[in-house]
Amino acid sequence: MRNRVLPALLMSAALTAAVLTAGVAPAAADGPSFEEQLRAIPGVTVTGVADKGGFPQYSLSITQPIDHRKPELGTFQQRFSLWHKSADKPVVFYTGGYGLSTSTREPTTILDANQLSVEHRFFGPSVPAGGTPWEKMTVWQEASDEHAIVEAVRPLYGKSSKWLATGGSKGGMTATYHYRYYPKDLDGVVAYVAPNDANNEDDSTYERFFQNVGTPECREALDAVQREMLVRRDAMLPKFEATAAAEGYTFDQTLGTTDRAYEFAVLDQVWNFWQSGTIDNCPTVPDAGSSTDDELYQWSLDHGLSIYEDSTLGANSSGPYYRQAAAELGWADLKFKHLADVRHYPDIYQPNSVLPESMRTTYSNKTIAGVDKWVRNESQRMLFIYGQNDPWSAEQFTPSAFDSYKYIVPGVNHGARISGLPEAEKSAATATILRWAGQ
Repeated sequence: MRNRVLPALLMSAALTAAVLTAGVAPAAADGPSFEEQLRAIPGVTVTGVADKGGFPQYSLSITQPIDHRKPELGTFQQRFSLWHKSADKPVVFYTGGYGLSTSTREPTTILDANQLSVEHRFFGPSVPAGGTPWEKMTVWQEASDEHAIVEAVRPLYGKSSKWLATGGSKGGMTATYHYRYYPKDLDGVVAYVAPNDANNEDDSTYERFFQNVGTPECREALDAVQREMLVRRDAMLPKFEATAAAEGYTFDQTLGTTDRAYEFAVLDQVWNFWQSGTIDNCPTVPDAGSSTDDELYQWSLDHGLSIYEDSTLGANSSGPYYRQAAAELGWADLKFKHLADVRHYPDIYQPNSVLPESMRTTYSNKTIAGVDKWVRNESQRMLFIYGQNDPWSAEQFTPSAFDSYKYIVPGVNHGARISGLPEAEKSAATATILRWAGQ
């Protein structure tokens, strides 16, 4: 494993040397300004500057190799941003795991820190010209992208600066992966609601989650609605087609037909209910047997019937995530026993179903299983936050015994935050983050 990452390490060392020789070390009182130092970093371009809370937020791009092991294959521009407050403050390294998001994260607020935000490779405009080689969108390649950014920017903050990575959901996974391959980049990780599908063949943890979340009455009502949506397929499909037509949705490049797209949306419905809602939404669940077609369809459309369609799949929007899931990250292949006799497509609930043929791939468990083992046994200074009623929080990372912790926020969904913990746990988690940042 070490030999396989050596080329990227050599590249990063060369980049660091170039940065230092270019005079980008922290400025003396009469030296170049922070912005001048930022503009002087080889391979980095300042594309804009805006004010955020009285501090500059720089829009940036960095030239990255398409393949860190084979830099001769070409490059692409990866977007990132830097909200700079002071070279004396910690840096929170944030990735959402998708396109570029610059929203202020909870650890940034706790630490009053600088925040560096990164767009994941091959999302948004962070793609190579002339087509995207999807086989190069791997966990290790993105970790190497982020390592190169750390190496480029770190000299502006000095050797004593503390760097903590954070992210939620896929961003929390990405932060964990970065730390696994480049642990010296960071002084700790705060990962929120980060799924850990270490064994993609075993989804029993997800099954148990849906057997226990909320109340029995709520679970039964949701299952009944989900089943009735397929029992009444002949009446519901025209409504679904009308929604698709009104919104300009098409399915021919991914799921193929409206019938397949409808079934996929119904299968995902209960997951989405708990991901975004809470037990307080349970009283809104209609009685499946007595509801009219219109009532059942409209409630479902408002509470979890998420439509997967061409314009937000493929190379667009969240589409690259499904490529990653199909290749390395894994997915929850639920059994849906209560729907067995009303499904038309028994094997549809997997990521290749929502990918165009050119992006479909085969899965390998090797990378994620290796990360899971490292987190459990070797990692240090990792803090995981999960939501009690969040389906994505069902399969969790297990922190090591080395200054690492896990907290479950009671009663909440995919939006779990430290601020929602009981007071004693919130104080403990906050104190840990402050300590890691040297505060």
